[in-house]
Amino acid sequence: MKKIKKEHISQEIFDLYDQYVHNTIDRRQFLERISFFAIGGLTVPAILDYIMPNYKDKLQVQPDAPRLKSEYVEYESTKGGGKIRGLLSRPDRVETGFPGIIVVHENRGLNPYIEDVGRRAGIEGFISLAPDALTPLGGYPGNDDEGRTLQQQRDRNEMLEDFIAAFEYLKVHPECNGKVGVVGFCFGGWISNMMAARVPELLAAVPFYGGQAPAEEVPNIQAPLLLHFAEHDDRVNEGWPAYEAALKEHEKEYTAHLYPGVNHGFHNDTTPRYDEAAAKLAWKRTIDFFNEKLI
Repeated sequence: MKKIKKEHISQEIFDLYDQYVHNTIDRRQFLERISFFAIGGLTVPAILDYIMPNYKDKLQVQPDAPRLKSEYVEYESTKGGGKIRGLLSRPDRVETGFPGIIVVHENRGLNPYIEDVGRRAGIEGFISLAPDALTPLGGYPGNDDEGRTLQQQRDRNEMLEDFIAAFEYLKVHPECNGKVGVVGFCFGGWISNMMAARVPELLAAVPFYGGQAPAEEVPNIQAPLLLHFAEHDDRVNEGWPAYEAALKEHEKEYTAHLYPGVNHGFHNDTTPRYDEAAAKLAWKRTIDFFNEKLI
């Protein structure tokens, strides 16, 4: 099998993958369309093997990492899905009073990448809670295809309530200083924008390539926003000009960064959409932002 490198994968394949993972096309259509690119020694199985997530080899912070305390907890979401399971991560130190971060997954449940992001936040000195909105359906099923199918079965506004309940849980956790922000990716980016509009006590929100809150909810935003966008992400980016206009009109605090030459999902290091330079810069900006707003 030919060894595939990123330069072998055209932007059209990345665009098709984005449509597939966001349920615009189904798996059969995805396979049919990428078959047109199976030329020059490339095969459809080789392209699939390359472009699909590789969770096994990509963890940046192991679950048993030194200096980290990480465990699963349950909390109650009375307006959402009932009992929700999540990964709670924080520094393994005697002192308490850590600033809090809710980490919100993509459209496929709490997969290993998002758990890893939660642990990364813990290593950085925060107490993070990464909930699994698929808990009422049995939790993340172990692969993203089934995870996306399950998440489609839940109402997204009920899932929003699950993450708002996570905020309430973390805010009063004995190891938290009561100051809580949110970071989310894709679907989680939309959740982050919506939590900024729905949770007056939220102190910081960081949507990564997420859908925007409706213009009528922008006046309710109290939290400062740090927004990350990918250049090759027309689906998400088309809503940004109107959202920015509303933020400006209502004098909201925000900073937006557009990362050139990268795709939706550029922070996710388990797929070839990952861009190391952009991901590291965006994460540094995120941690600096939380340090500024939550300490």
